Formats: sequence, structure tokens, C-alpha cells
Amino acid sequence: MGRLVPAVTRALDILELFLDGDGTLSAPDIVRRLQLPRTTVHELVTTLAARKYIVPVAGQPGRYRLGVRPYQLGARYAEHLDLAAEGQQVARSVAETCDETVHVAILEDTDVIYIAKVDSTHAVRMVSAAGRRLPAHCTSVGKMLLASLPEQELAARFPDGAELTAMTPNSITDPAVLRETLAEIRTRGVAVESRESNPDVSCVAAPVRDRTGQVVAALSISVPMIRWSDERLAELEQLAVKGAADLSERLGHRSMA
Repeated sequence: MGRLVPAVTRALDILELFLDGDGTLSAPDIVRRLQLPRTTVHELVTTLAARKYIVPVAGQPGRYRLGVRPYQLGARYAEHLDLAAEGQQVARSVAETCDETVHVAILEDTDVIYIAKVDSTHAVRMVSAAGRRLPAHCTSVGKMLLASLPEQELAARFPDGAELTAMTPNSITDPAVLRETLAEIRTRGVAVESRESNPDVSCVAAPVRDRTGQVVAALSISVPMIRWSDERLAELEQLAVKGAADLSERLGHRSMA
């Protein structure tokens, strides 16, 4: 990496301060939070305002908020986002860490569609492919995505009395049981599938959010039962959550944690 330019770094530090609090700052606020000289802050604020990266707040003399220019840059970035391509890159990184099969999937009606996949290097691994469609209630990614739906929309897709498709003896077939499971997933923030789509495989999944905070996909790690354990589950949950958070960040989501 080349040498960083201090003036540019400080200007970016100032812009990033506007992501916190109520989104407005004064020059003294910036001086205090970044521990920079007042003259330096004055020059940088004047420059950022002249280029419309920040603008004065109406009725609050000396305070600024983000201007239109950062929005324009963000919009241009969003135009070129490709969920599948970004998902493939993140899936590859997660797979390199755990050496298990990693998927990214989206929800379509009551099915999930896998849009990215990276295989484990182990001889025993999950046989699947990007583009494959499976019943959402039988998979960890699907249950994670279903858990993000409003109750009314979920009821429309899985009405009471309907019998759900079973892929294995462990598959959920009762909508009432599915709703109970989804409630637990909302509380935990992760979904686990125990041999529900494949009798020899278990999976864990975490939600992927876009810049608005909406869940748009899920990332899962699939493991053959010969390598599955409670200890491994705890490790994989953390990896899935981190991978999903990384992909969410690529999509413009900013965690409030």
C-alpha cells in the first residue's frame, strides 16, 4: 500500500463523523472529536462545503450536515452493485476460513435460489450448485429469510393447514411448527438446519441486509455430519454472522452495533 495523504485522510475522517449522532456537527465538535488544530479543521470544512460534501444546517449557524455529493457518489456505487458477484467474493473468503461449503441465497415465494457457492476442499462435501432452487422451510438460508418476513406475508405463503414438502424425515411439515421455529430464529439472529434438506448435512445461516436494513439474502455454511458438533456449530455461527455482515457492508448496510 502506498503512503496515505494526511489532508485527504483528515477530510475523510470529518465526513465519517457525520454518520453518527443526529448527523450534524460544528467545527468545534470536529476539533474536539478528532483532536485536530482549529485552523486545519476550518480549512477542511471550508473546502468540503465549497465542494458540496457538507452544507450549513438551516437555522443553526455554524453547524453542518452532509451535502448532496456523498449521496451522488453512493448512488453511483449502488448502480454497480451485483449481489451475486459480491456474494461469491464473500463466500470464497468464508470458505477459505472454515474449509466448508458456503452458499448465498435469495427468497422467491416459498423457495430459495442459490446465487453464489464456494465448495469445501474436503473429499466429503455438499453437492449443490448456484441456481438451484429448494423449499425455503427445509434450509437454513430459507428459514433465515422467512424469519425476516412480516407475519401477514408469512401467513399468506404458509397458510394454516397446509402440508409442507418434506425433503428428509427431519424436514418441518407443519406451518405452526415452522412459525415457532422462525420466532426462535428472530431471537437468535441465526438459523440452523439439522439434516432437513439433506440427511447427511447440517447448516447454519445469517441474514444479509442492504443499505436500508432490509434482509435481501442469507449466507450459510454447510457441513457433513461427520464434521458436525456443538463446538463446531458455535464456531460456524460466528463465521456465518461475520460473513453476512461483510456482505451487508458491501451492499451499503451500516451496522448500528
